[in-house]
Amino acid sequence: MSGITDIAGIRVGHHHRLDDDASLGGGWACGVTVVLPPPGTVGAVDCRGGAPGTRETDLLDPVNSVRYVDAVLLAGGSAYGLAAADGVMRWLEEQQKGVAMGAGVVPIVPGAVIFDLPVGAWDCRPTAEFGYAACAAADESGDAAPVAVGTVGAGVGARAGVLKGGVGTASITLPSGVTVGALVVVNAAGEAVDPATGLPWMAELIARYGLAAPPAEQVEALAQLPSPLSALNTTIAVVATDAALSPAACRRVAIAAHDGLARTLRPAHTPLDGDTVFALATGAIEVPPAADTPAALSPETGLLTAVGAAAADCLAAAVLDGVIAATSVAGIPTYRDLLPGAFKS
Repeated sequence: MSGITDIAGIRVGHHHRLDDDASLGGGWACGVTVVLPPPGTVGAVDCRGGAPGTRETDLLDPVNSVRYVDAVLLAGGSAYGLAAADGVMRWLEEQQKGVAMGAGVVPIVPGAVIFDLPVGAWDCRPTAEFGYAACAAADESGDAAPVAVGTVGAGVGARAGVLKGGVGTASITLPSGVTVGALVVVNAAGEAVDPATGLPWMAELIARYGLAAPPAEQVEALAQLPSPLSALNTTIAVVATDAALSPAACRRVAIAAHDGLARTLRPAHTPLDGDTVFALATGAIEVPPAADTPAALSPETGLLTAVGAAAADCLAAAVLDGVIAATSVAGIPTYRDLLPGAFKS
């Protein structure tokens, strides 16, 4: 399965705790996911939700001084989960990765969280040790290692409307040779599946996963689930490319990638969500500007259009990947269990 680690040098690590008897309001059901890019990776971010929980996002504004990112943290635990960044910082410092500042380094670790606290016990949330362990897992995974998806890492307590959410990933290689990938933690207030049909909102994703209309009784079971906008919310993601992009261009990719959320989650970007997308560009591939690019435009314009469109497509596919791969926690129904008839034999 294609994923964000198809981009050379990018590694992903998860760490979570999940009790066998986890139920709503009790036990551990929380975790973190860390993306480790290669040195010299440019970063940016765009937030479209009304209730974000983030760190170091101001630093990623293209008008500011820091250009490169050492890791991106995606965590459960709401704002408490940001504590996991301390462990990411400690691991990176041990590796001497960060901005060199004379006596040492200062790692650049932007991050975002989902609100999943009621799935387990309220006081069971990620700590610095979670972040450190996720970095170690990413480092040990090796280059191009497949990413574990579903109910793992930051996706353990995630929900997608009435269904179980989780971690998903996808990638696309463009005709230019540039690869674009996405990693997402799906924990949306909106629905990932049309309750009238039991199928994803996008026809392209229905075809991608070989899905078919499930039996009427399964669709009716989906429709009967209580479906107010969930208090468990926020979808957070990382999109990445091996193209050489400026920080401002990277920001445009993050903006474009949000279209992938809008296509697959309805509604998206609500006041209850903190939808946040980070964008990374490793710079491994230099694509020359098109010969007909007007002099008044940035030479990145043509490439940026293609990468942004691919980022949206990847993020849309990653959302469905996470929902399909999810396994149940705390009695939250999964797509596979509730609608098995959607999967062609």
